[in-house]
Parts: sequence; C-alpha cells; structure tokens
Amino acid sequence: MNYLWIALGGALGSVARFWMSGLIAARFDSKFPWGTLFVNITGSFLIGVFAALSETGGRLADSTPLRQFLVVGICGGYTTFSAFSVQTLDLMRAGNWPAVAGNVLGSVLACLLAVWLGHLLGSMLKGS
Repeated sequence: MNYLWIALGGALGSVARFWMSGLIAARFDSKFPWGTLFVNITGSFLIGVFAALSETGGRLADSTPLRQFLVVGICGGYTTFSAFSVQTLDLMRAGNWPAVAGNVLGSVLACLLAVWLGHLLGSMLKGS
C-alpha cells in the first residue's frame, strides 16, 4: 500500500512541477531556468516542513504512509534536480557562464536556505 501512496504523491508532484515551472517560465520569458529554480526552492521548503513534522513528537511521526506520500511522493515528484542538471548543461554549452554560476549557486544556496526555513516552520508547527 505504501507504494500506491508514493506513486500517487509522485504523480501529483510531477503535475504540480510541470504546471508551476511552466507558469513561472511564461512570466519570466528568459533563457534562465527560473521555473526550475522556483520549483526546487519551494520543494526544498516543503520537504523541510514535512521533515520537521516527521520527527519525534511531530504530527507526522506516527504516520509512515502519510510521510511517504508527502516526502517521497509529492516532494520527490515536484523537485527537479534532473531538469536543473540538463538546463545547466545547456547554459554551459551555450557558453553562458554567468548564468551557469548563478543557477548552480542560486539553486544550492536558496534550496539550503529554504529547507532550513521550512524545517524551522515545521518545528514550530509540531509544537502547536
């Protein structure tokens, strides 16, 4: 049954990723992959929240199926490291080195900040 929940979450996360990255890309008509960056940052924030809620004493601590649905399924389907990689390669092949550096550094730093902030929020929520 866990596989079914993960598959359902993955499908929902993938559709959400496609929709959100397309929405952002349409608003910022650019060669820079803003949609992927946005999805990875928001996905990192969400996984931080879910991780904190899954810790001992958290609201999801005793619900393995729900935790797997949210973390492995939704977040795993929503975030896009493979898209990030191929888009960064495209920027490299085009010789757009400032965009390569911005995408790599921006993605890593912003996603680390987002997961930390999400974890802080989740930690506050689990105490409620």
